Amino acid sequence: MGRIFAVTNQKGGVGKTTTSVNLAASLAAAEQDVLLVDCDPQGNATSGLGVEIAAGRPTLYDLLIGRSGVQAAINRTDLERLGIIGSNVNLFGAEVELAAMEGREHLLARALKPLAASFRYIFLDCPPSLGLLTLNALTACDAVIIPLQCEYYALEGLTQLLHTVTRVRRNLNPALGLEGIVLTMFDKRNNLSGQVAEDVRRHFGDKVFKTVIPRNVRLSEAPSHGKPALLYDRHCAGSRAYLRLARELLARPAGPAARQGDVAA
Repeated sequence: MGRIFAVTNQKGGVGKTTTSVNLAASLAAAEQDVLLVDCDPQGNATSGLGVEIAAGRPTLYDLLIGRSGVQAAINRTDLERLGIIGSNVNLFGAEVELAAMEGREHLLARALKPLAASFRYIFLDCPPSLGLLTLNALTACDAVIIPLQCEYYALEGLTQLLHTVTRVRRNLNPALGLEGIVLTMFDKRNNLSGQVAEDVRRHFGDKVFKTVIPRNVRLSEAPSHGKPALLYDRHCAGSRAYLRLARELLARPAGPAARQGDVAA
């Protein structure tokens, strides 16, 4: 059985989509079957993998409202073992439409259930908010991965996110855990980056991944070419960091993640 991770942080610009795309691509390059689900109406994960949603092609929106089956919504990518369920602006209306649906928090979980044995890893790239789309992702996943920017306001909102995870676990998804925090946009020339990283590790201990994602121009350029970093420039610092992160995740036990409640918020 595969594992489902929600990559989430309600703050924008912290590296959620960059982490979702490049971690998924790195695991696919390591010969794992991986699915990325673009839960953000902006569709950046979709375009970041060079996938164009043709007219009439089902997206996550069609899947959530029951207009498409899950297999029909999977798009292939340039990496043989990586698929994506894409998103576009139609998803902006989903929160309004879903609000009136019975069991609205479980729509994504039910939609993904047939894929449990098909993929080793499924990543849910969440929007920068704690709305119904993110709630669906938290209800559908086994654990959360939180990208955290190595800057002054990094910890702002993290406590709220962890409390949300706790509430979702109590009321909707008892198995939900915290897989880990990924430190992103690290600048070794900046003392503040080092101080933020040190503070986060002191507070959260081994729930912080050892791998740190650096600020890297090639990593930032890759989405404009519709490629994950390892296909754009395999040897850049960003590509190497995500390959290390993938190896770190692969080395972790396959069982349930430690629960968020084990970590002080």
